[in-house]
Amino acid sequence: MQQDTIKPLDDEARLAWLRLIRSENVGPVVFRQLLERFGSPSGALDALPEVAARAGGKRRIRVCSRADAEAEMAATKRAGAKLLAWCEPAYPVLLRELEDAPPLLIVLGDPAALSAPAVGIVGARNASANGRRFAQGLAAEIAEAGYAVVSGMARGIDTAAHLGALPRPSVAVLAGGVDVVYPPENDRLHRDLQESGAVISEMPLGTTPQARHFPRRNRLISGLASGLVVVEAAKRSGSLITARFAAEQGRDVFAVPGSPLDPRAAGCNHLIREGATLVDSAAQVLDDLRRTVPAAGPQQVSTPGHPAPPLPLPSVRENAEAGSAERRNLEELLGAEPLLVDELVRLSGLPIGVVHNALLDLELSGRIERHPGNRVARLYKAPADLL
Repeated sequence: MQQDTIKPLDDEARLAWLRLIRSENVGPVVFRQLLERFGSPSGALDALPEVAARAGGKRRIRVCSRADAEAEMAATKRAGAKLLAWCEPAYPVLLRELEDAPPLLIVLGDPAALSAPAVGIVGARNASANGRRFAQGLAAEIAEAGYAVVSGMARGIDTAAHLGALPRPSVAVLAGGVDVVYPPENDRLHRDLQESGAVISEMPLGTTPQARHFPRRNRLISGLASGLVVVEAAKRSGSLITARFAAEQGRDVFAVPGSPLDPRAAGCNHLIREGATLVDSAAQVLDDLRRTVPAAGPQQVSTPGHPAPPLPLPSVRENAEAGSAERRNLEELLGAEPLLVDELVRLSGLPIGVVHNALLDLELSGRIERHPGNRVARLYKAPADLL
């Protein structure tokens, strides 16, 4: 399959996409590489067991069955949601450019809301009253100017941002399934977002959000937006992870300063010291964004624009087959701490195509795992006496 082909999928093709991304050890990057290597989801599905075994997998990899995929598609339809693939015109353009963009998004609401120019607003769950008030007013002015507001529907700043944007388009990115309201008190907000914007996730329906899901969710918040505003954040918080993703994705990062006596301001003050733009009004954010990202008019919000083709990953056909020696070399270089793939290429001295092929094989065999930000880490088995 050509990665620059933008076209709607029929139900049979969508089913194959769903089966592939729901198969064991297949994440967004591996999904794209499998399409590059085997040409189609069906070809990749047929090849999965052999590829995993070649890298030393001790058991047969679980391939998502047709029956399981059909059941998920039917449940998604019953929930009033849609499965949107990154090869389709309605898929958000900025998100498609990311190498770890979800092959499929589950969307409750209007997919066209994802095509509007957008600003992300995130911050502390235990936000102060002033912080929530500021975030709500900021979001209202940004939405009034024609930008969709993107956040994570968490307590505190996220909730305030969505409330400020409504009834104009706002997009909530969830760490669990789109049908799982978290926190539970946001049930009304969840419904309102479907009416005026969208609730999206890459996770299957019914998935309860867990701690490991939130960094993956955070990369989507920043990936959908042209700029990210952080309003109140502790020094070690998920909001700073989102800000890091935004910077790595080439997005503008804005931070609202706060009192050095308030721990909830420590993260924002740190971001400003590290180069984020200090802001105390929506006008400052809008002035910066308008230089590069025009606001949407009423027609643009409701109609998807002309998508750019996705950025291709380094071709896995280059130096196509990685041998067992290369795989062992790369596995030994990796540890439990995630390492940038570019750094792994430098340390190994191997051609980039060989590295990507070896990582593909190792991930499918369950020996490494991907982390947001183009990082990989080795997976270790617990010692027998700890099991």
